[in-house]
Amino acid sequence: MRYVCNACGYVYDPAIGDPDNGIAPGTKFEDLPEDWTCPMCGVGKDMFSPE
Repeated sequence: MRYVCNACGYVYDPAIGDPDNGIAPGTKFEDLPEDWTCPMCGVGKDMFSPE
């Protein structure tokens, strides 16, 4: 399942991860570190919704 940032529209896709920030492909949204933030706008995980 992909997650969308409610602030800027960035989509976190677990199949891709967030390689620019050290998050490997295959990392579930639930398994992201608590201090992970949106790479586009910097808001926290609580500002994301399932797509």
